[in-house]
Amino acid sequence: MRAAVPFAYYSRAATTQFWSEHWGGHSVEELLRVAQSSPLTSLLEQHLPRQGSILEAGCGLGQYVLLLRKRGYQAVGVDWSAEAVAEGCRAGAPLAVMDLRRLGVPDGLLAAYVSLGVVEHDPEGPQVILTEAARVLTRGGTVLVSVPYWNGLRRLAGPLLAWRNRRVRAAGGHFYQFAFTRAELGALLEAHGFSVRGFHAYDPARILRGALLRLSDRGREEMSLTAPGEGPPRWVASRALRALLYSGPGLRFFGHMLLAVGIRR
Repeated sequence: MRAAVPFAYYSRAATTQFWSEHWGGHSVEELLRVAQSSPLTSLLEQHLPRQGSILEAGCGLGQYVLLLRKRGYQAVGVDWSAEAVAEGCRAGAPLAVMDLRRLGVPDGLLAAYVSLGVVEHDPEGPQVILTEAARVLTRGGTVLVSVPYWNGLRRLAGPLLAWRNRRVRAAGGHFYQFAFTRAELGALLEAHGFSVRGFHAYDPARILRGALLRLSDRGREEMSLTAPGEGPPRWVASRALRALLYSGPGLRFFGHMLLAVGIRR
């Protein structure tokens, strides 16, 4: 049983320079292709309003802004990284450089506020960013916030993760991010003016992604080589494993990220 505070990871500090380098390793086209088929996109569309302005705060290269606009949403984005914003703007996304703790947005302007894997990187905690999110949202507006999920697997590995973090910190590592339980994320949103309507875990078993891809590739090869009447065992195993990972229990145990849905009170 851990203390009732989010678990902190240590690595390289998530500074503006870090994010510029991170996004510099990707292209808008690449990330847009991923977003088009991502289960996260379906989750967002389940909850986003069709009318009114939507802000993605911490949008990176703006792939979700571009995709949502193509699908009829009034989406815009802001990010800390000037380099990422410039790249997204070149691709046609309406983006701006802003400090997420002090947005240049009028009170109550937005119908929805989207934050995907952002608030966990503030070493002081998400409170200031969430306070600003509540300020710019209209009453009844939708907030969608995702953070690293303190899932079943991480709970089991908690002592090992804590030991690793102590070693990284002692070697000069810096705070990188927090991971949250459902209760912790829900309490934060409720404390900052939101009524939580639900949670969705997503991106299950990121740590198994390499193994899953290898299994899937081998399965495709076996399917192409299998004679009529012969079974494709790796292909069947791959599909069965994916079905397990995306089941309710699988997402609770393996989900890498947790998306909370709330309404501005």
